[in-house]
Amino acid sequence: MADGVPSIIAGITREMKHLAERQRVIAQNIANSETAGFKAKEVEAPDFAALLAQQGEASGARVARPRVAATAAMAALGSRAGRATGVVLDHDVSETKPDGNNVTLEDQLLKMGQIQADFTAMTNLYRKQQALLKTALGRGGG
Repeated sequence: MADGVPSIIAGITREMKHLAERQRVIAQNIANSETAGFKAKEVEAPDFAALLAQQGEASGARVARPRVAATAAMAALGSRAGRATGVVLDHDVSETKPDGNNVTLEDQLLKMGQIQADFTAMTNLYRKQQALLKTALGRGGG
């Protein structure tokens, strides 16, 4: 429990923010589906290493996502430093149009449907957690 917020609520909050960002990026993809040369984007999955570190410091469990830093030789070849926004090019595309655009509406709508299902699951978990807290406090949440 960090700052008085149960870790499950903090996790649900983090996931809902991630889903909202994914929805925003996919909406941009759909809006640019006819823009020549536009490349579909996706949001990186959240890094749960910090959450694991909070919960498992005593057990010694560690997870790390590899980070790639541009060396001087890479920069000399034209490489740019990565951005920490979490938005990356989507490599899970089914086709690329002759104008270079790789946004497929069917793929994007499938992703939107998955986001909706995930958001519904998170909302239900949140609702059940709140009912459990109300019951524990004796306020008739169950």
